[in-house]
Amino acid sequence: MKNGLGSSKYKPAEYKRLLAIVDAKRQETDLIGQKVHKTRCAAKATKESSILRQHRQVWSTECLRLQKAEEKAENDIHYFIKQIKPNNITDSAIFSLQEYELFLEREIEAFRINTVQPVYRLRDDLVFRLGEVQHQQLSAHPSNWEQVIQQINFVKAQQDDIIAKLDAEYLDQEREIIGLGLEKYLTSTSDNLVNIPEEVLNSDCPYPELKDSLIEAFHSLSERYQSRLQSLQEQLQRTDRFCGWCEHDHEHFKFTVSRYAHDIPNHRALCMDMLLRFFPGKSRQELLEHECVWDLQRFTQAQLRAVPQQWQRDREELLARAQVTLQEAKHAHQEELELHRDRQNQQDICLHLREKLQQWRAQQEEVAKLEAAIAARQQEEEEERLKREQEKDAAIRLQQKEKVRQFYLKQQKRREVLEQRDQERLANLRSVMEEQATRDKQRVQFRADMLQQRRLEREARELERQREEEERQNRLEALRNQVGVVAEADPERMMADTEAWKCRHLNVNEFELQKPLYSINTYTDTQIVSDPRVRVEQALREAGLHQSQYAREVLSVIEPPKPPRRDTRSILKF
Repeated sequence: MKNGLGSSKYKPAEYKRLLAIVDAKRQETDLIGQKVHKTRCAAKATKESSILRQHRQVWSTECLRLQKAEEKAENDIHYFIKQIKPNNITDSAIFSLQEYELFLEREIEAFRINTVQPVYRLRDDLVFRLGEVQHQQLSAHPSNWEQVIQQINFVKAQQDDIIAKLDAEYLDQEREIIGLGLEKYLTSTSDNLVNIPEEVLNSDCPYPELKDSLIEAFHSLSERYQSRLQSLQEQLQRTDRFCGWCEHDHEHFKFTVSRYAHDIPNHRALCMDMLLRFFPGKSRQELLEHECVWDLQRFTQAQLRAVPQQWQRDREELLARAQVTLQEAKHAHQEELELHRDRQNQQDICLHLREKLQQWRAQQEEVAKLEAAIAARQQEEEEERLKREQEKDAAIRLQQKEKVRQFYLKQQKRREVLEQRDQERLANLRSVMEEQATRDKQRVQFRADMLQQRRLEREARELERQREEEERQNRLEALRNQVGVVAEADPERMMADTEAWKCRHLNVNEFELQKPLYSINTYTDTQIVSDPRVRVEQALREAGLHQSQYAREVLSVIEPPKPPRRDTRSILKF
């Protein structure tokens, strides 16, 4: 049993105290977790407010731009209508426009009266009622509040009906505009690029082969651009007009992306954040894929617009060269007729001209190939740029995830260190507490013994004091008995005046004659002049030295005639 459980080496564990300490540490850990959560929420709220502030700047600028555009359009329409003047009375179109303008103004005014004024009247009524409620009790007129609620619900229903009616009119107008088929007038009319200039067809060329070569060059140019245009159209037809989305979402996507231009700081992140807010049901990857498809569609449309322009440019250049060639051919033929050149010379000239034309055609084909290669490279660069941006976003997200993981690892290590330190501290405290408990028991027993001894001593002293007090009272009583006065009763002598009182009343008049006229509560002139400090100060003043350092030193060493009391001495030092 030397090292067993019953030995003095093992002390009983205080489980309740340990549980309390563990609960305190657990609460401290929960508090730290709550602080971390609050810090994260605050950081998230700060980031969200910063992003919303940047969005607000972008959209406020767009709102101002739209307001200015609306005002400019209205001013232009009014100015246009005012500038139009009818030619005569029968010019009904002008009067119809003016009547239509008046009709629109009347409709706008009626819409304002039916839509806006009820809201303003309801607001004024509510403000008036709230002002009355501040001076009255709410329970005074409960039926009035039910009427107000019914009126508010009626105005809400009226506004909902108006908004639904406006949405229906908007959809009808949109379907009507689509049904007019105006898109075919807005698209390029240069789909058919096969067009031989009249200058070449109707030219009076003395060399039919040269004319055929020029026509063939025009055909080749048109066929090349026609095939390129057709391939672009097929590529555009393979994708949906709205890139796989509905029309409303696609137009909303286009407008949002167009608002965040490249000159705005951090435009890419702001644009993606706004798109995620507008389309909460779509992921970031879907938005990026839709943007890639839309970029490809825009690039194809830009190529479609550029192909007719390039064809027109090359056609004009070819026409200019053909005219120059025809003019040269005419001059050559005239020279041939004039100089009677032989047939061989004519063939050489035709061969030379044909070679020049073939050379120029080869140059044109090379230029077209280079332009196609440049366009392909631009498309590849655009795709690579988008891919780099996606990779950059993915790398940023990976870095953020790694930072979060490192943060959690640090928190885990910190918790482990804190737990180990707490365990060590708990063991040390347990040992110290056990030692302190032993010492406390010893001290308590010692204190109890001391208190018992002191109590006994106090009781002995109290008995001794009571005994001494009884002896003292006995001695005093004996003394009183020894010195007691024994006198006869004399009431007249006891009630009569004393000799001192009689003398005082006899000398009252003499005392009143010697009494001064007024009573003073200060020093007399004799007492003041008897002070040597006053006489020295008066002498120094007469000599004109009372403000000198000498006078201050002399006055500081002169003692008063009567030393002051020690209780009136000041402890302040100046």
